Amino acid sequence: MEINYMEYVLNIFQFHNFLWLLFGAVVGVTLGALPGLNGGLAVAVLLPLTYNLDPVIGLIMLGSVMTTSSYGGNITAILLNTPGTSDSLFMTLDGYPMTLKGKGTRGVLISTISAFVGGTIGILALIFIAPPLAKIAIKFGPLELFLISLLGIVMIISLSKGNMLKGGISACIGFFSAIIGTDIYTGVQRYTFGVVEIADSLPLIPTVIGLFAVSQMFSLIVDKRESIVTRSNEVQQENERISMKDLMALKWDILRSSVIGTIIGIIPAAGSTVACGLSYDISRSTSKHPEEFGHGSEAGLAATSAANNAVFGGSLVPLLTLGIPGTGMAVFFLTALLVHGIYPGVQLFTKHADVVYTFMFAMLFCQVFILIVGFFGGKFFSKITDVPTKILVPCILVLAIVGAYAGRYLLFDIYLLIGFGVLGYFLTRVNVPLAPFVLAFVLGPLIETQFRRALQILSSGIFDAILKPLPMALLLINIGLLLMPFINFRKTKPAKETEKLAS
Repeated sequence: MEINYMEYVLNIFQFHNFLWLLFGAVVGVTLGALPGLNGGLAVAVLLPLTYNLDPVIGLIMLGSVMTTSSYGGNITAILLNTPGTSDSLFMTLDGYPMTLKGKGTRGVLISTISAFVGGTIGILALIFIAPPLAKIAIKFGPLELFLISLLGIVMIISLSKGNMLKGGISACIGFFSAIIGTDIYTGVQRYTFGVVEIADSLPLIPTVIGLFAVSQMFSLIVDKRESIVTRSNEVQQENERISMKDLMALKWDILRSSVIGTIIGIIPAAGSTVACGLSYDISRSTSKHPEEFGHGSEAGLAATSAANNAVFGGSLVPLLTLGIPGTGMAVFFLTALLVHGIYPGVQLFTKHADVVYTFMFAMLFCQVFILIVGFFGGKFFSKITDVPTKILVPCILVLAIVGAYAGRYLLFDIYLLIGFGVLGYFLTRVNVPLAPFVLAFVLGPLIETQFRRALQILSSGIFDAILKPLPMALLLINIGLLLMPFINFRKTKPAKETEKLAS
């Protein structure tokens, strides 16, 4: 069947379609930037609204919320060290150090351009190569998914390279926090100490917001800082400039991470955490200046932003072709499809071609919206870092409390928010990194589940299972990524010693 792409592109600019697309995009960016009020919550709230809408309008609106909310989280992650969504965690590693150097606007612009490229590549992959890629994704079983989950452990080791002991402690606390709750296999509660509110598990939103947002506010209060950044107008104007030469220096980090994000998004349950971590690790391992990563590296910020946005397009590949949601938000989108009587599979691209192709091209236009917001709003967003602490701290704390409470409507979650805020503050004071904690906390349930499933497979013949091409390739990737930082260290060490002797 010949596909008339131009017809579907023009459908986007019909008044009602375009109006709902903009509405979803504004809601997505806004809620993504607010701590705790993420895109998943917005999709859940807006889903009933689509029941009485035309399928094309409903899917466009929900899709625009999903694709723009992750970018909205980047803004607060870079400027306030507060990831609006858990997907934006990695943006704090280099984005906030850039802000502290007076380069907040530059960081937002780099994140915007990288997110635009990553999102565009992810959606183009969805439009043109969805069915072939989905056939590869369906081959991933428990063993393969476990080996992919192991990438998270490799990333934790890489993130802790500067101080392995403190990074390891942070990761261990994160893993322990992840296993609190009910064992999904035995139904036995673990480490809950009779607290009903955590019988299921520790909620993600209060934990992450407490560690980053609340602890950061505590630091501003204790340090008695007047604002996050104090800078002159001349320095501000100099740091805001970004040239084509700067972007060309980042092109390989952006393109490579976009492809990685798309591929990881196709694999069910892998998600943006794995994609961002893997992209960040590879960018640092291949960089000529790996020592800059974690201290305001533009390459690190570009890599994570591109991978994060590319995951959305990739995650829709198994959803639309196989009915397998690749991320949590994709579950809501699958529900929206089924409500309108649209079922994933081959017939989706034939029987409902007008709906699905109009939707996909609308998601492509959402990337342009992200670009416009970043370029015209970057300077405005960066003004947040100049707001006096006595105004900023109460506002952020109120938003953090609302975000924590809105998840389950439990007062206990507010206590949890404050508790993790205190923990994050003291960990920061003793130079224990927070990123390994959150990464271990997010990946912990996935790693445990796939590990236990993989053990059942390996019990029937370890060599027959592990020596297959796909598991063997994933195992070699894990080993290679684990060794790569140490290889780079051996390469750079003689150079540093030579510089010392010369001085």
